[in-house]
Amino acid sequence: MTPAVTTPAVTPSSTPDPSYGVWLIGARGSVATTAVAGSAAVTAGLHPATGMVTETPPFTEAGLPPLGSLVFGGHDTVECPLPKRAEHLAAGGVLPHGLPSAVRAELAAADAEIRPGGPVSGDARPDDELVAAFAADISDFTRRRGLARTVVVNVASTEPAPDDHELRLPASSLYAAAALRAGCPYVNFTPSTGLHHPSLAAAAASSRIPYAGRDGKTGQTLLRAVLAPMFLQRALDVRAWSGTNLLGGGDGAALADPAAAAAKNAGKERVLADVLGTAPQGEVHIDDVPALGDWKTAWDHIAFDGFLGSRMVLQTIWQGCDSALAAPLVLDLARLLARAADLGLSGPRPELGFYFKDPDGHTSALGEQYAELLAFASRLGERK
Repeated sequence: MTPAVTTPAVTPSSTPDPSYGVWLIGARGSVATTAVAGSAAVTAGLHPATGMVTETPPFTEAGLPPLGSLVFGGHDTVECPLPKRAEHLAAGGVLPHGLPSAVRAELAAADAEIRPGGPVSGDARPDDELVAAFAADISDFTRRRGLARTVVVNVASTEPAPDDHELRLPASSLYAAAALRAGCPYVNFTPSTGLHHPSLAAAAASSRIPYAGRDGKTGQTLLRAVLAPMFLQRALDVRAWSGTNLLGGGDGAALADPAAAAAKNAGKERVLADVLGTAPQGEVHIDDVPALGDWKTAWDHIAFDGFLGSRMVLQTIWQGCDSALAAPLVLDLARLLARAADLGLSGPRPELGFYFKDPDGHTSALGEQYAELLAFASRLGERK
């Protein structure tokens, strides 16, 4: 009689990694679409993680959620689905040719989790009702998808700074309040008010969530954060620093509004005042050039004095795509905030000032900010 063959029970060597939500405000915009497509492409091994600081060696032991564990959803007021939006970006050279088809399933899955945003014209719901609705969308997403937690990231178009006498919260602050109510870590990657609204100060202070912002540092201001310390450290007197931005796409249209442009420029100017100790003469001008699409040209003219009053000039030109520069930083921040929340950290995270024009931290010099970020990564890894 042939003995029965017994198959031994297989014991998993480890439990599966938990999944984490990334809830994008402005989920069908260029930055969000690039982040979703990019996350899928890197996870599948189709492209390297270029631009993702958290994929560099200093972060290997930080305990960050794997990129493949991220699940995307969000709010938006536009209806163009993510797969179609990705096709538009590929046609404009923002995404590689063929990528929208290669990650179509992932784009469609994220699009299925996008809910109507607001407030839209004619929506008479009071602020608290809107906040409750947005928070319910986020909480439902987290529960239904079985997520360990969800990080809310604002990547919507820049809005004007609110008027001091305005009784209603701006849209960015409605979403920030919803993140607080849903108990979610929050990132403001825009210059918009978000959690900085005075009426949210008490709720933010009493919350048990980590948050970071504001206004992602991707191009012109990134360069300023490198060059300004150079002038200071070499004892060169900066007399004037002027800049011009030419850009199209949704950002160009939004920043054609002088009030929105003023909100954007506040962060650009802060880095110079913080590092140099005074604001030099000159301004930043933003021009909407629709023909440029999602591409941007930023020009800076720096007038400075050298030894014995010798007058000199440095000019820089930055040409790039904001979506491709911003998307990897959005993925970095979502992973860092998720890990911070897992460890029970709360409140503003000045260690993440490396990513922002108008950071919560005390310094705007990129080198110092990077050192603080690396120290933070070490802390995250030590608290496993």
